[in-house]
Amino acid sequence: MDYLQAALSEALRLYPSVPLDHKEVLEDEVFPDGTILKRGTKVIYAIYAMGRMESIWGKDCRKYQPERWLRDRRFMSESAYKFTAFNGGPRLCLGKDFAYYQMKFVAASIIYRYHVKVDANHSVVPKLALTMYMKNGLKATLKRRGI
Repeated sequence: MDYLQAALSEALRLYPSVPLDHKEVLEDEVFPDGTILKRGTKVIYAIYAMGRMESIWGKDCRKYQPERWLRDRRFMSESAYKFTAFNGGPRLCLGKDFAYYQMKFVAASIIYRYHVKVDANHSVVPKLALTMYMKNGLKATLKRRGI
């Protein structure tokens, strides 16, 4: 299940469920780079863009590569401040573990029962909204396995 966890994490890095988030500054603050934030300031950060930043993820940041999450074939999570799909710090999503359980269960159930082949001509394009989904859906052929 380590590789499946890595594959799901990599998919969420590139296609987070919530592509944008915002916070409100509760008290005056100064960032390490000298940026001054006054109480009441709204800070918006782009989780979708952060997942594709070379300065965060390296030169291959736009490539889907589950192996980036594995060390000696074991899943190793990243800092919640680097991988922000589930927020971070005291605001870390309480349902994070449950979400991974659900994703693994659905993926394992489908893979166990079917061979899945995505249409080679299908254009995978995200649609950014409050939550992100696929603009054109996912065109695929499922062939029942001989269980």
